[in-house]
Amino acid sequence: QVVESGGGLVQSGGSLTLSCVASGFTSSSYVMSWYRQAPGKEREWVGGVTAPGSRNSYAESVKGRFTISRDNAKNTGYLQMNSLKSEDTAVYYCRAIYNSWSYWGQGTQVTVSS
Repeated sequence: QVVESGGGLVQSGGSLTLSCVASGFTSSSYVMSWYRQAPGKEREWVGGVTAPGSRNSYAESVKGRFTISRDNAKNTGYLQMNSLKSEDTAVYYCRAIYNSWSYWGQGTQVTVSS
């Protein structure tokens, strides 16, 4: 199970941190990434680990503003979002891949007001 939290309303230029708690996995050998879906648009990849042992990578639209981290002891991943823009408004999803299975959270809404 994957559950996101931390969304909300923030002003343009502000910051927000999303959390993603993964539970039910028997080990921490899963990869985690973040996606988002704006109204009327397709879901897009924001950043994360694409394969075990690889480093985080980011979409060009968020590079330098967003940072992904993870605390294995807490089975929690984080998406730190700085310098938010109105175009970052979307539902943000966490995805965990474990044993070739893909697990998605329910999403958390981020709204950036201009």
